[in-house]
Amino acid sequence: MKKQILLLVAAVFIIFTGGFFTGTFFSSKSEQQKSIRLTKMPTSKLILVKKRIPHQSKILIGYVQDFRNPNMVDYSKLTHVIFSFAHPTKDGKILLNGTMALNNLRTTVEKAKKHHTKVMVAVGGWFHIQGGESYPYFKAAISHPISRTRLVNELNHLVNREKLDGIDIDFEYPRSPNEAKNLSDFVKELSNGLHSQRKELSIAVNSKINAASGKIITSVVYEPSMFQYVDHVNIMGYDGQWDNGYHAANLSPYPFTQNIVIYWTNLFLQYHLPKNKLILGVPSYGQPDNPAIKQISYASIINKNPSNAIKDVVYMNGTTYHFNGELTIRKKVNLAVTSGLGGLMIWEEGLDARGENSLTTTIFNKLKDPEKNIVLNK
Repeated sequence: MKKQILLLVAAVFIIFTGGFFTGTFFSSKSEQQKSIRLTKMPTSKLILVKKRIPHQSKILIGYVQDFRNPNMVDYSKLTHVIFSFAHPTKDGKILLNGTMALNNLRTTVEKAKKHHTKVMVAVGGWFHIQGGESYPYFKAAISHPISRTRLVNELNHLVNREKLDGIDIDFEYPRSPNEAKNLSDFVKELSNGLHSQRKELSIAVNSKINAASGKIITSVVYEPSMFQYVDHVNIMGYDGQWDNGYHAANLSPYPFTQNIVIYWTNLFLQYHLPKNKLILGVPSYGQPDNPAIKQISYASIINKNPSNAIKDVVYMNGTTYHFNGELTIRKKVNLAVTSGLGGLMIWEEGLDARGENSLTTTIFNKLKDPEKNIVLNK
């Protein structure tokens, strides 16, 4: 009897261990079979290996400018609304664009809460309420410990007073190692205050890729260690039309976005940072071939002709506009999901079309079913 029991135990042990090692090997091999290699970046020679990953909850962030009617936002499709902008002063205070902006912020918070959508306020941006770019104001505010701490306290106070879910930093852009360090110190200090209250912190970043050449942009400098203190890194994967002269077609083409994802995912892997912090930004506007003509909203492109939704180029107002239509946006969602990014961001909701041709809706629906109609190569 004892001998039979020993034999039975030995048999179970062999089956269990054999199954364990077989299962481990099969899993590893299966992952290798599902790996698909994208085109290499021509200049940096970085490689992105894409994998199909199981569906998981993804972030969908919509920036909303302070003068927009809060009623036009489809909060049910967004996980986060980022209200833009609070303007930093050189001595570390913040300004909102008058009573209108404050009322719009409060209405946004009220409506967003009904859909469990988080509301954050972006500080910075390109233009400053007092004139010119925000860069010199923001740079001065975070360059000195006293004004930096004052700005942190002001933002924490704003979050508490307006019942916000966090702050987004939009400093465009650190242009030296010293500025990068000042930004990192500011992020760390603000992170400590917000996270102690279970609030979120995100940061908008330059794409770091030249849309014309594919080279890494070295004139914009970040301290990678800074990203450990934020919840989301919103990559501005657009406005490439200014690289190496003006070329409207470089606004945000798919190959440009591929190179952006390659750069940022490799950077995060190198510094052992989770890739799901990365949020891929897409545009909801068209860029004109004629730089003397203003940009146009995606809503205007669709209102002109709904069939424009499947295009990336249209002729309107005496010029050609380049933009991201629904097919390109779906491909970018695939790229983000299969690359392990945390989701997508759109600039900005007020420029998006309404109804079935909304890019926000396109992204939302695609994120619900990321494995459907996956296209990896253009």
